[in-house]
Amino acid sequence: MPGPSADPPGGARALWVWGIGVAVYFIAITYRTSLGVAGIDATHRFDINASALSTFSLLQLLVYAGMQIPVGLLVDRWGTKRILLLGVVLFTAGQFGFALSGSYAMALGSRALLGCGDAMTFISVLRLGSRWFPARRGPMIAQVAALMGMAGNLVTTLVLARVLDTFGWTPTFAGSALGGLAVLLLVVFCLKDHPEGHEPQRETRAGRGYVRSQITAAWREPGTRLGMWVHFTSQFPGMVFLLLWGMPFLVEAQGLGRGTAGELLTLVVVSNMACGLVYGQIIARHRAARAPLVLGTVLATALAWAAAVFWPGPGHTPMAMLVVLCVVLGACGPASMVGFDFSRPANPPERQGTASGIVNMGGFTASMTTLLAVGVLLDLTGDNYRVAFASVFVLQALGVTQIARLRGRAVRRERERVVASRVEAVHVPV
Repeated sequence: MPGPSADPPGGARALWVWGIGVAVYFIAITYRTSLGVAGIDATHRFDINASALSTFSLLQLLVYAGMQIPVGLLVDRWGTKRILLLGVVLFTAGQFGFALSGSYAMALGSRALLGCGDAMTFISVLRLGSRWFPARRGPMIAQVAALMGMAGNLVTTLVLARVLDTFGWTPTFAGSALGGLAVLLLVVFCLKDHPEGHEPQRETRAGRGYVRSQITAAWREPGTRLGMWVHFTSQFPGMVFLLLWGMPFLVEAQGLGRGTAGELLTLVVVSNMACGLVYGQIIARHRAARAPLVLGTVLATALAWAAAVFWPGPGHTPMAMLVVLCVVLGACGPASMVGFDFSRPANPPERQGTASGIVNMGGFTASMTTLLAVGVLLDLTGDNYRVAFASVFVLQALGVTQIARLRGRAVRRERERVVASRVEAVHVPV
């Protein structure tokens, strides 16, 4: 029987078990993005203005980001199955509560509950993949998981929107919550944390000592910090555009109809899925391409953002430029996933959840900051999108500075680990 440190075998059973985790993540993304097609309905149902409506998205991101490190610690200590079960129960209850909400306060509480459950899914899926597949498959497994999440976003924009128009608020959201019950049964009866003989080493200490040691050890690794800043710098422009400010920018600043604007947002999602497959293949075959791929994506995003927002001359930005912007923004999500490819080799299996939580917190912190900054600047400048959207460049500059500072240190440390593992393999006693 292989020891705990041996590479997991992969295979058909690994695909089945990991697929259950991905199905949970798919449902979570569908619930997370469901408000994006129901904003107008929500303003009428709860009698709220645009600022109150934006609070839904901000609260979800705040809960999600705040839960990342606690969830990572729990995954490392309790295992994937328990955390996924808790996550499914919470986000399904949140979706049911949102369906039945008759007041703004109840709806807000339901979205917070949903965000809490959603926060438990992606880190668990990453951990599940690392326990069931060989390490060389890590980049592709992570990108495919993210791709399936974006497929949940497509279901929201293409299916849920039409169902909402046809059947109304309560039947749509309550009906969609049935998907949570289905994946709950799959997790209970079919999901297993790891293959036989590949149990991770577990920390025996409990309480604050365990928490402090896990966080400190993960943060001490340059690869973890580099991964967090990669996620921070890459993810947020696409998320800010998709989650809240893309539609107002396209309709109010660019004079497009809602239908056309919706098609451009769908283009971001499709581009995200296509780029995810390409990025995963590149990184799996060429580890040295990680940083250039990230920095190239950040540069392309900054250039496309600047061209679309600050297009010279009278009139609106040409449609061709808006299409280019949406295609480039689709690469933001896959580029952010590279952050996990820096943290994964820097941490042992028993610390993967904590490290992933630190990394995942980066992009959502940047997204929250930008969502707030754009809203405040729009209010202060009388809806001047050029000034408000310029806030993106500040966070990109901060992130690139940190990536440049940590990159060399992280790569050297990773090489040292590879050499040490090879030496250890040669001198294993028989």
